[in-house]
Amino acid sequence: MIRPTQSRDVPAIMAIYDAARQFMKEQGNPTQWPASYPSRTIVEEDIARGTSYVVEQEGCIVGTFAFIIGEDPAYQVIEDGSWHFSEPYGTIHRIASSGQAKGLARQCFDFCLQQMPYLRIDTHADNQAMQAAVLRYGFAPCGRIYLADGSPRLAYDYHQ
Repeated sequence: MIRPTQSRDVPAIMAIYDAARQFMKEQGNPTQWPASYPSRTIVEEDIARGTSYVVEQEGCIVGTFAFIIGEDPAYQVIEDGSWHFSEPYGTIHRIASSGQAKGLARQCFDFCLQQMPYLRIDTHADNQAMQAAVLRYGFAPCGRIYLADGSPRLAYDYHQ
């Protein structure tokens, strides 16, 4: 079950982000999310904007993500490729799993497609697990974007 995040969910989300950072390090991706990211402040801002969601399984929070409909400033410029569509889109950010649920990315993508038929997502070049998940779902590679801090990310999109 996917539902909007509530303030009482923040400790569980922060624990999931801790587990995700550790998993990324173990998988050869130690720099995508430094210890301070995603911060509690970012999670609380996502909740206030209504863009934070949790995935529950048997009453336990097993995953989280942000889904933002509208223009993403980091997606204004794309290098070494292009977006496949120019229509309004939703962006998936900060997706993470506790490691206790199978198919969490697919559940997230399905949920987001129910809200918006055109999705965009990005990930770090070292995040092999997320790259595999987006490609397995059918996202298409689009090129490279840069975050506000200048960090490069591989960009993908998907249209229903």
